[in-house]
Amino acid sequence: MFVGRWRMQERKQEMENALSPASEVAARVSSLFVYPIKSCRGISLSQAALTPAGFLWDRNWLIVNDKGRGLTQRVEPKLALIEVEMPKHAFAEDWEPNKSSNMVVRAPGMDALKVSLAKPDKIADGVSVWEWSGSALDEGEEASQWFTNFVGKPCRLVRFDSASETRPVDPNYAPGHIAKFSDMYPFLLASQGSLDSLNKLLKEPVRINRFRPNIFVDGCEPFAEDLWTEILINDFTFHGVKLCSRCKVPTISQETGIGGQEPIETLRNYRSDKVLQPKRKPQGKIYFGQNMVWKDRLGDGIGKTIEIGDPIVVLGKLSSPAEAAT
Repeated sequence: MFVGRWRMQERKQEMENALSPASEVAARVSSLFVYPIKSCRGISLSQAALTPAGFLWDRNWLIVNDKGRGLTQRVEPKLALIEVEMPKHAFAEDWEPNKSSNMVVRAPGMDALKVSLAKPDKIADGVSVWEWSGSALDEGEEASQWFTNFVGKPCRLVRFDSASETRPVDPNYAPGHIAKFSDMYPFLLASQGSLDSLNKLLKEPVRINRFRPNIFVDGCEPFAEDLWTEILINDFTFHGVKLCSRCKVPTISQETGIGGQEPIETLRNYRSDKVLQPKRKPQGKIYFGQNMVWKDRLGDGIGKTIEIGDPIVVLGKLSSPAEAAT
């Protein structure tokens, strides 16, 4: 363990020392987040293991209604109040659950729910989220009753079944890449500079949890990430494929589950497609963050993790947001 970690640190230093002037460190990873249950609270990590479909355990579970349709904060903002706890070592890339390994789910006014990380036997057919539909693993009656009681309508908790299902992302933007229950793409990156820029315009500053990124970076100019088409993080190549258009979720306080108008109204003034891409036909979209895919998704070797402090090296970028894919 310690030898492997020492080698990773040594490799990072070698990488930084070998950088050419044209590919200097543009930022560093300041926070990493996973959201095991879609639309519920995230977990902050010091390091995160990479998989082709996103960070390990990210959006692995989905709450569905009685028709199998995935629920999100867009229609059930109180999902923001649901906390998720994973076993201490679950985020290590070589960790395997045993019979006593549980995910623990908590919410105000509810007893804690333990969900076994062992693979469930029951299959739920007709599960859908956005454009995808298929089967998933059903976490059983106790979990179903817990979420039904909290949400106030019939619900079930399902787990993505990677053994039998594949969810490709939009091939027009990232052919060959996959996701689980994330909205569209396996990784979302945003920067502290962008958040600071927004908060200077708001009467009440917001936290980055409103935007639910996986990778949060610091040290770059506001919205520099708009332009990044290819970056290196700890020797792994990521492609920026599409600016992230925002729905109403950023208007929901992740501490109270109560919605409002901000920060979307303020973002509309300077982060809309009409402002950023004036030569294109406006569609009323508002952008914050960059959707990304991990290019080296089939590479061999060990140590497929990124961690806080890792340098962001920009290998390719656009000259202006007007060129960015949306």
